[in-house]
Amino acid sequence: MNIPQNSLVLYKNGPAQVVALGDKLDIELQDGRSLRVRPKDVLLLHPGPVRSLSELNMPAGEVEAACELLDGSQTTLPELAELIYGVYTPAAAWSAWRLVDEGLYFQGTPEAINVRPLAEVEQERVTREAKAIEREAWNGFLQRAKAGRCAPEDAQYLQEIEEVAWGQREQSRVLQALECQQNPSSAHALLLRMNHWSESINPWPCRIGAILQPPALSLPGLPQESRLDLTGLPAFAIDDEGNRDPDDALSLDGNRLWVHIADATVLAPPSSPVDEEARMRGATLYLPEMTIPMLPPAAIEQLGLGLAEVSPALSFGMNLDADGRVTGVEITPSWVRVQRISYQEVEKRLDEEPFRTLNELAQRHRDRRRANGAIFIDLPEVKITVTDGRAKIEPFTRLRSRLLVAEAMLMAGEAAARFALEHELPFPFTTQDTVAEVSEREPSSLAAMRMLRRNMRPRQYSSQPGPHGGLGLEVYAQVTSPLRRYLDLVAHQQLRAFLRNGEWLDAQAIVARVGAAEIAAQGVRRAERLSREHWTLAYLQQHPGWQGEGVLVEKRMPRGAVLIPQLGLEARVKVGENIAPDTVLPLRLTGIDLPAREAYFRVK
Repeated sequence: MNIPQNSLVLYKNGPAQVVALGDKLDIELQDGRSLRVRPKDVLLLHPGPVRSLSELNMPAGEVEAACELLDGSQTTLPELAELIYGVYTPAAAWSAWRLVDEGLYFQGTPEAINVRPLAEVEQERVTREAKAIEREAWNGFLQRAKAGRCAPEDAQYLQEIEEVAWGQREQSRVLQALECQQNPSSAHALLLRMNHWSESINPWPCRIGAILQPPALSLPGLPQESRLDLTGLPAFAIDDEGNRDPDDALSLDGNRLWVHIADATVLAPPSSPVDEEARMRGATLYLPEMTIPMLPPAAIEQLGLGLAEVSPALSFGMNLDADGRVTGVEITPSWVRVQRISYQEVEKRLDEEPFRTLNELAQRHRDRRRANGAIFIDLPEVKITVTDGRAKIEPFTRLRSRLLVAEAMLMAGEAAARFALEHELPFPFTTQDTVAEVSEREPSSLAAMRMLRRNMRPRQYSSQPGPHGGLGLEVYAQVTSPLRRYLDLVAHQQLRAFLRNGEWLDAQAIVARVGAAEIAAQGVRRAERLSREHWTLAYLQQHPGWQGEGVLVEKRMPRGAVLIPQLGLEARVKVGENIAPDTVLPLRLTGIDLPAREAYFRVK
């Protein structure tokens, strides 16, 4: 291809004028620069002469007319320029080539230009306009995101970030474009910076795969069956104000203690759909902002003790000997008439019957456990509730009535385990290895309590009985919350099968249920723990001037572990070398990293 002097050529997608010939071409670009290039580096558009590269623009020509005339055929650049502009000049050649380069109507090389049909052109035009709108929206979103704000039209991009924050996807082009790390914490932080999320959104249960809807299963009616009538005994469901799933109550018949438990197995027999759903969930999920029951909500309405005038229960009767040992165990389906009452009310009436005797029995059983080497840890606890996105933290008041109920539940668990052993009934026992080399099993200081708790071995569930070292019991099983814990439900299923002369599960089936329930319950406990941490920090974010007290529970320079009782929170705080464990420190909040679940404090 011969390239004349003063011709118009294409060089790197821009126009150039050939000003001198030789082995290489001297060309001048539109911005005035001069270059020496090889002939193969340019493409001839017009032989020239070119007067000025600044005069290459042409008025609008008959583009669509030319496209319609040629309709899907092939042409050359000179012919195309003639059809569109009526002339073949450097300016017409350059304008025609720009149309080819644009690719909407024409595509190809100067010698072979393909003409697209108008129908195809229109479809391409719509596609390009949509992409242009999308690019504009994308660029606008990126500008707003970098400025820390968002707009209603950003919904699709925000949803993508949210899906990463919820743990529903791993990668996001939005995070990549904004140079953020591809992980849920980074996505969470971005959503907070853009004010699309606030501290009132808790992503943790969803992120770890917790089930956040109650079971949508129908329940059978209560079966017609014989039950021991215990409605003549006053029965008390003692719980916190506002409790919505009362599943235990206490009665006295002389000095004989009755612990009544909601009879959940009448609605959730083994291998039923309700039972399988409960096994998959493992336990009721208690979050500060909501409660997701393990069983269908109707189960609580039918079985919750004290929610109806008379309630079906599985009642555990027992006596305590002089040493506080459980004797005379009797387990029976029953009818009970239950009065609901708060811990605070019982606390005021501990000098009245039956609460005085109930408290004496509890203390006797507690003394026996203490003599057996039980561990007693009394670390501060708080209750976190959320209303309309606002967190509230209230310390649990240490009440004798709470210890009374807790001890009665332990007695029922011990009674059930002894009953299962006596009748060789396969059972989900709860065990815990004894903590060795413990100098103080009932420490009084927070630092000692924390250290003891960290050194304790985890409890285990097994089809084989064994001692529970932490409780100081030779044998024990959890049976008092079948509405809320799956293994308690399994224990009740076994007891019911035995009492009704039915077919109970063998040891292998118990082992399988223990394994499945523990895996599910671990997820529930993790969701609850992470949610409590989130809402504790949300509370602090809603109270930015927070000040209070903390107790140094572990000294590890330069930062020590400080327990903040009024928040139920442990934080790392910089402390002086001369500060001893159990020292009370005045603290003030200095910062919060909500996605990382970190709060920062300074000693005042």
